[in-house]
Amino acid sequence: MKQPDNELIPTRASLLNRLKDWQDNSSWQDFFRVYWKLIYGVARKSGLTDAEAQDVVQETLISVAKHMPTFKYDPSIGSFKAWLLTMTRWRIIGQFRKRRPMEEHGSLPGNSTMRTDAVEALPDPNALDVNQVWEAEWQTNLVNAAVEQLKLRTDPQRFQIFDFYVNKEWPPEKVAGRFGVSVDQVYQVKHRLTEAIRVEVERLQNEVT
Repeated sequence: MKQPDNELIPTRASLLNRLKDWQDNSSWQDFFRVYWKLIYGVARKSGLTDAEAQDVVQETLISVAKHMPTFKYDPSIGSFKAWLLTMTRWRIIGQFRKRRPMEEHGSLPGNSTMRTDAVEALPDPNALDVNQVWEAEWQTNLVNAAVEQLKLRTDPQRFQIFDFYVNKEWPPEKVAGRFGVSVDQVYQVKHRLTEAIRVEVERLQNEVT
């Protein structure tokens, strides 16, 4: 069965089944590698600090682990993407709620007016809508996953040429001089690897589970 169109990072049903075994360290490492940056990025862009976002990652993964023994992945009912978003959102809300007691009990220096203003300035956890941030981070993670896959099977020098030209934004003449190739070769590498990334993204989007 194909992934739903919006399931941008494919989740193998086989991986989710393996996660039911707490002792399967390899599968849990695979899961963490794919999803921690997504969860962390959404938490940070929702307004949390680095430490709070790290807590969201840890708490979300712990919650996922607790649910895995009874979790049944059925794309016809709902995507894993949506389920993980729900888990992440509640942990983000939890972090914002943890801030309020500190402010309300006068942990801030200064007068009561300053403390009241600080409390009122905190985001309302009930009003948080992380869907848009989640979609953006999900797509970014998808592209990053495609690039990492491509990097593993591409000649290192070709990938470096692509990286220096596209990511580091070196002028093509400088890249050509750095790697001892022609400017036309730089353009060719950029075109071919860009197309390869597009194909890999499409493959990931349509991966059979």
